[in-house]
Amino acid sequence: MARRYSAWSLFREGLRGHKGWGPAWRSPEPKKRYDVIVIGGGGHGLATAYYLAKNHGITNVAVLEKGWLGGGNTGRNTTVIRSNYFYPESVALYDLSLRLYEGLSKDLNYNVMFSQRGVTNLCHSEPEMEMAARLVNAMRLNGTDAELLDADQLRKFIPALNIRPDARLPIHGAVLQPRGGTGRHDAVAWGYARAADAAGVDIIQNCEVLDFITEGGRCVGVSTSRGDIRADRIGAAVAGHSSVLAEKAGVGLPITSYALQAFVSEPLKPVLDTVLISPVTGTYVSQSDKGGLVIGGGLDRVPSYGQRGNLPVQETVMAGLTEMLPILSKVKLLRHWAGIVDVTPDSSPILGPSALEGLYFNCGWGTGGFKAIPAGGYLFAHILATGAHHDISRPFGADRFTTGRLIDEGAASGIAH
Repeated sequence: MARRYSAWSLFREGLRGHKGWGPAWRSPEPKKRYDVIVIGGGGHGLATAYYLAKNHGITNVAVLEKGWLGGGNTGRNTTVIRSNYFYPESVALYDLSLRLYEGLSKDLNYNVMFSQRGVTNLCHSEPEMEMAARLVNAMRLNGTDAELLDADQLRKFIPALNIRPDARLPIHGAVLQPRGGTGRHDAVAWGYARAADAAGVDIIQNCEVLDFITEGGRCVGVSTSRGDIRADRIGAAVAGHSSVLAEKAGVGLPITSYALQAFVSEPLKPVLDTVLISPVTGTYVSQSDKGGLVIGGGLDRVPSYGQRGNLPVQETVMAGLTEMLPILSKVKLLRHWAGIVDVTPDSSPILGPSALEGLYFNCGWGTGGFKAIPAGGYLFAHILATGAHHDISRPFGADRFTTGRLIDEGAASGIAH
């Protein structure tokens, strides 16, 4: 079992040259059989394994990752955490995640660097301010925090903003969610991995799922690059590659995968103490603890699995950034990349059983995957452990696409459309 981290243990190991730390998690060989297999060693998969152990006492669990832990979208996102959605079902889901994030470092005994610096969504016209007031009221009625700021309040809050009446995109105000913020993506994955491993979960890297084993119309295991592994229930949490994996099982998912690009600048002294989003331009930005600006934009228009950036999107995103914050126009970029996001027709996730008995999916998060890691794992663990939906996950079953009870959060997704 991993040693418990504390100020005293850190001080003591500092005196010893940090030679007493053991591995954060094991690298076991896969067993032939588990109670539950979780496919995907990113945030959602690792959180699912942790909550299976913590909440349901199921520790005979394998997390199968085809590459390295957290090497997919968990390591390729812009770390924004928020619950500023419109529909009650969405707020219940994302605010559960936000509440779990608020206590996650203590729960995991691992600093996930959650910084509640607030999330600020700009409004560029009077009609947008009217819709913003509607959103604030809905968020408050749904039990989460929200404030409507006018231009004067916003000028005091973010002095560097371009709040000039002659601006190309005049800023009239904003919606602020003070409890929102950012976390450290790697730390979230590592914290869940360490805690799950300590509970007895096997985390198996470099283990690609090649096919599914079915008997009598039920999924009973997987064929992997490291042999066949069987389980009573199998859950998949593989983000943008969910439809590819589902195809191996003969299951169709209403998902389209797009590249979503992000950028990091050179380190700067503190200039921005919030997450700033302009839905009109699709640009958003925050400043990391290292000083670099973490910048994102809208989805690439063409479906793709290419995890790389391109210059036309970079030009569009930087134009939006310098419109909001002209003082950043001379800042240099260090790198840019893309993650593959899985978008459903209503921009809401899919949680629950698939058409193949015994196989379950956690997918369709689009641009909301990182913010939803704790809730996604918490709810998916409940489904895998009990075979039934949690009250919060029930509206997000795939059956909503046949009943028509969609949860259309395209507007709240912000950058997704």
